[in-house]
Amino acid sequence: QVQLVESGGGLVQAGGSLRLSCAASGRTFSSYAMGWFRQAPGKEREFVAGISWNIGRRYYPDSVKGRFTISRDNAKNTVYLQMNSLKPEDTAVYYCAAGDRVVEGKPDYWGQGTQVTVSS
Repeated sequence: QVQLVESGGGLVQAGGSLRLSCAASGRTFSSYAMGWFRQAPGKEREFVAGISWNIGRRYYPDSVKGRFTISRDNAKNTVYLQMNSLKPEDTAVYYCAAGDRVVEGKPDYWGQGTQVTVSS
């Protein structure tokens, strides 16, 4: 069992940066792939970043590639999402997720979400 708690969301101007954190509890954190998803009002939940359990691979959709960076610190049971060059269309609730099928959009665990708002 893994519990996930996100933090770091907020209001930022276009072109700015934010770093989201996701603190995980549970002894098996380091064995899970981790990821970030987002959901804007009226839209489906969207995968935005994933990282393998051993940090060997990272995955991004084209919409955020080159702007977002996912990382993890297994010693701290924490995964991060560094978001640069933010755009108004990045406004959404961002969710941390864990599980072997994160990149397929089918994680086993979800956090409660943190709001990111980018003003133009």
